[in-house]
Amino acid sequence: MCEVSMSGSRSGSAGGGSRFVVHVLRGRWFSLFASFLIMSMAGATYLFGTYSKEIKASLGYDQTTLNLLGFFKDFGANVGVLSGLIAEVTPTWFVLVMGAALNFTGYFMIWLAVTGKIAKPKVWQMCIYICIGANSQNFANTGALVTSVRNFPESRGIMIGLLKGYTGLSGAIMTQIYLACYGNDSKSLILLIGWLPAALSLVFVYTIRPMKMIRQPNELRVFYQFLYISIGTALFIMAMTIAQKLVSFPRGAYAGSATVVCLLLFVPLLIAIREEHVFWNQNKTTVENPTVVKSESLSAVKPESSTPAWYQDIFNKPERGEDYTILQALLSIDMLILFLATFCGLGSSLTAVDNLGQIGESLGYPTKTIKTFVSLVSIWNFFGRIFAGFVSEHLLVKYKFPRPLMMTLVLFLACAGHLLIAFPFPGSVYVASLVIGFSFGAQLPLLFAIISELFGLKYYSTLFNCGQVASPLGSYILNVKITGHLYDQEALKELGRKGLTRASVKELTCIGSGCYRLPFIILASVTCFGALASFILVIRTRDFYKGDIYKKFREQAEMEAKQNM
Repeated sequence: MCEVSMSGSRSGSAGGGSRFVVHVLRGRWFSLFASFLIMSMAGATYLFGTYSKEIKASLGYDQTTLNLLGFFKDFGANVGVLSGLIAEVTPTWFVLVMGAALNFTGYFMIWLAVTGKIAKPKVWQMCIYICIGANSQNFANTGALVTSVRNFPESRGIMIGLLKGYTGLSGAIMTQIYLACYGNDSKSLILLIGWLPAALSLVFVYTIRPMKMIRQPNELRVFYQFLYISIGTALFIMAMTIAQKLVSFPRGAYAGSATVVCLLLFVPLLIAIREEHVFWNQNKTTVENPTVVKSESLSAVKPESSTPAWYQDIFNKPERGEDYTILQALLSIDMLILFLATFCGLGSSLTAVDNLGQIGESLGYPTKTIKTFVSLVSIWNFFGRIFAGFVSEHLLVKYKFPRPLMMTLVLFLACAGHLLIAFPFPGSVYVASLVIGFSFGAQLPLLFAIISELFGLKYYSTLFNCGQVASPLGSYILNVKITGHLYDQEALKELGRKGLTRASVKELTCIGSGCYRLPFIILASVTCFGALASFILVIRTRDFYKGDIYKKFREQAEMEAKQNM
C-alpha cells in the first residue's frame, strides 16, 4: 500500500508538473517574453549601413542607386497598412507566419544576389527584395506589439516602450550574434538577417495570441524588472560596441560577448515563469484552464466586438477612447493632427539620422568618431523609447499628464538637436547625437500609445500602422528634396570657389559648417511647427485625459474574473 501511495504521489506530481508547463506556455507572461524576443530581432533595417557596402561592391552600384535601395528599405519598413488590414481578418499566428515568409524571402534573395549564386538582378528587382524584407518587420510589430497591448491594456505605454526599446536594440544584438557566428563577413550578416528573425517567429507562432484580461496587483513592479533587464542589456552592448572599436577581438571573445547577450535576452523568461507560478497557486481550483485564453480560429477573435464594421458610420464618430472604425479614425481631426506632427517630427529626425555620417565628415570629425555618433544615436534611441513608455505612463496615471503634451515637449527637444547641427561648436555633434537619438526614439511609442487611447483597440492593428505612414513621406520630402538638394548646392558652390567643375570630381562632397546650416534651420522650423500642431491636440484632448481612460478595461477585467469564478 505504501508503494502504491508513493507511486500515485509521484504520478500526481508529474501530472501537476506537466500541467504547469502547459500553463506557462499558454500564459500571457510567456507570450510577453516571446514578444520581447521577436521584437529584439525585428530591426534589421537598422543594419543597412553595415551590409550596404557589400551590395554596392558586389553588384557594381553607384551611390545614387544605393540611396534608391535605402529609400525602398525605409518605405517597406514604415508602410505597414497591409499587415494591419491582414491582422483584422486573420488570427495572430497567420500574421507571424506571413511576416517570417516575407523576411526570409526578401533577405535570402538579396544574399543570393550578393554572393553571386543567382544572375545579377535588375535594380528594380533588388528594390522589391529589400522592400519585402523590410516590410516583414511590420508583421512582427502587428503580431507581437498589438497583441501585447491588448493583453495588458492598462499598461500600454510601458508595453509599447519596452517592445519598441528591444526593436531599437535589435541591430546591435544581431551584430553581436553575427560577429560570433560568421566573423566580420557582411555577406553572412544578410543571411543571418534572413533566417534568424523568421525562425523566432515560427517558434513562437502559437504562443503570441489575444487573451482575456487578468488584473494582477504587482504588474507595474514586474514591468520595472523587465525595464532594468533591458537597460542592463543596452549598457552591456554599448560597452562591447565601444570595446570592439578600440581593441581587436579574437573569435572567442566575440562568441563570449554574444553568449552574454543571449543570456540577458532570456532573463525575462525567469520572471515570466515566476509570475505564472504565482498565478497558478492563486487559481488551483481552475488548474485545468488557469489562464483562460481566448481561442482563435481562422477568423481572428478581437476584444470589444460591439462596434460597427470598419467602413460604417464614418461621420458618426464615438467618444474619444471608444472603438473607432478605421475610416472614422483616419478622417478625424485628431488623426490628421497626429499625422502632421509625425510628418514634421519623425520626418526631420529620420533626415538627421540618415545624414549623421556626412554631417560628421563635413565638420572634419575622423571616421572612428563618426561611427561613435551612429552608436550613440542607436543607444539613446533605445533610452528614448523606454523613457517615453514608462515616464509618460507614470505621469498619466499619477498626475493626469496628457501623453500628447509629452509628444510636444519631445518635439521641442528635437528642435534643439537640429539647431546644434545648424550652428556647430567643438563637440556639438556628440550632444546632438544624444538629443536627436533620444527624441527620435521617444516619438514612436508616444504616437502608438496616443492612437490606442484616442481611437480604441478594436482596429488598432491597422490604425497604428496608418499612423506611421507619415514618417517615410516626411523623410522623403525633407531628406531627398530639401536636405540633399541644399547640400549638393553648397558643394557646387565650394567647387566653384576652387575653380573646379562638377564633371571633374567623382562625387560631390561638402566640407565646412555651412554645408548643413540652412537644411537644419529648416528642419528645426518644421519640427517646431510639428510641436505646435501636437500642442493643438493637447488642447483638444485635455478633458479626455483628465478622466480615467483605463476605467472600462478594469471593469471588463473584473467582470471576466467574476464569470470565471
